[in-house]
Amino acid sequence: MHVLDLLQLDSLGLSLLWGEEALLGQEVAGVTATDLEEPGRFLGPGELVLSGLVWWAEGDVGKADRFVGALADAGATALLAGEETHGRVPDEVVDACRSHRVPLVAVPARTSFRAVTEAVYLRQWGDLSRRPTRLFALPENVRGELSRLVEAGAGPDELLDRACAHLGRVSCYLLTAGGRTVARTPSAPELPARQASAASARGGVWLRIETESSPYDAWQLHVPDPDAAPPRVLHEIAEVLAQGRGAQNRRLAAERLAGQELIGVLEGAFAGPAPADTGALEEALAGAGLPVGGAYRVLASTSGDALAEGLRHLENAVYAVGRSVAVLHEDPASDTDATGALRAVWPLLQQCGGPEAELRLGIGARAEGLEGLRASLGQARFALTSADEAVPVRGVEQVDTLGELMAGIPPEVRTVYGTRLLGALGDGMLRDTLEVFLANNCSWARTAEALHLHVNTVHYRIERVEVLTGRDLSRLDHKLDLYAALRCA
Repeated sequence: MHVLDLLQLDSLGLSLLWGEEALLGQEVAGVTATDLEEPGRFLGPGELVLSGLVWWAEGDVGKADRFVGALADAGATALLAGEETHGRVPDEVVDACRSHRVPLVAVPARTSFRAVTEAVYLRQWGDLSRRPTRLFALPENVRGELSRLVEAGAGPDELLDRACAHLGRVSCYLLTAGGRTVARTPSAPELPARQASAASARGGVWLRIETESSPYDAWQLHVPDPDAAPPRVLHEIAEVLAQGRGAQNRRLAAERLAGQELIGVLEGAFAGPAPADTGALEEALAGAGLPVGGAYRVLASTSGDALAEGLRHLENAVYAVGRSVAVLHEDPASDTDATGALRAVWPLLQQCGGPEAELRLGIGARAEGLEGLRASLGQARFALTSADEAVPVRGVEQVDTLGELMAGIPPEVRTVYGTRLLGALGDGMLRDTLEVFLANNCSWARTAEALHLHVNTVHYRIERVEVLTGRDLSRLDHKLDLYAALRCA
């Protein structure tokens, strides 16, 4: 199947805007529809990319270049751009495709993306009508049953099971972008999150379930065997799952609201000098579905959506999530390491958000009772501020050096402290000498050797440092003051 084959189908009415003959003859491996500004992480080599260009803004050359550049880097065979949103394919998109050598085809408003997708898979699979053992579309009775299940609020497990029941022993998965299995058919073996996250590179059929969701919990329908079911059947199953997700999204939104109410009560109790209203806390815990009593742990993240999805990876976990903070209930009798499991899944969530997301997680200490719960909130937020690219998930128990402790202090406070103590030294030799002097345990000889100076010169410079900073470097507390200031600068 090639792009040229699509252009020859009169029923689609496609128009070639740019593309060299050799590029148009590339083999098409699949189809992905997306309107993400930077879709590269969701694409595989050889895919046709369908886009309504919703991401495009008039005159923004950079957006067009980034979008098409991502397609080129992923090895996409062509961009099929819909004309319905803007009335035409913008010149900036045409220029970007020419620059990155990505064939560009215009899709008229009358032609649905589904029609293009079906044309691709029909050509790849051949004439399905010649295969009496295969169904081209969902049977009418199955459609009716699925509609009733959606109206009744059935979950994804039941919907997927009933939708695939007539296909026989087909292995089919409903996965999040982070590799979590939302549902699978009875014949599908378990698929660990890390393997699921890497499975897209190994082929099979992948269909994105288009719904309003964060990139961390976006759904994909995955069938490892591309010959296991007709394409139209899979697309219809994907549509049913998208419809059924509406009820689940409303339930999750209600849970997040209850979780945020709990966090609000906790924050009020944590901030006030007076004793906390334990009755209000207990009521908020119960309202969020958490047991009153036992052990708790608070987690804080730069993304509440990522945190919520990470917690869903934990089996039998009991938790409540607000906008960016979660309370996790820990059964004292259980030996499950919930925080260890979160650390394991966090890299998968980082891949979903991309490097620009700067995804971080801070974990408070395990707390017994409500008083400890409030303390765990402060610890989690402190640990979050000290998390960095090298250690994106940091528990407060991991903070065991002065540098890590100081990393949790707000940057604006560190800056004032460093400037207050070291500002008079400037950025030159005095500051450098102080840093080397402290790094060598205040040894005059080793400092002189490291800086290639005479010992008397080191003595003179350190004396100047003491005068300008008002600190005596023979005292341990003053040494720590200046060491901390250097770490803050």
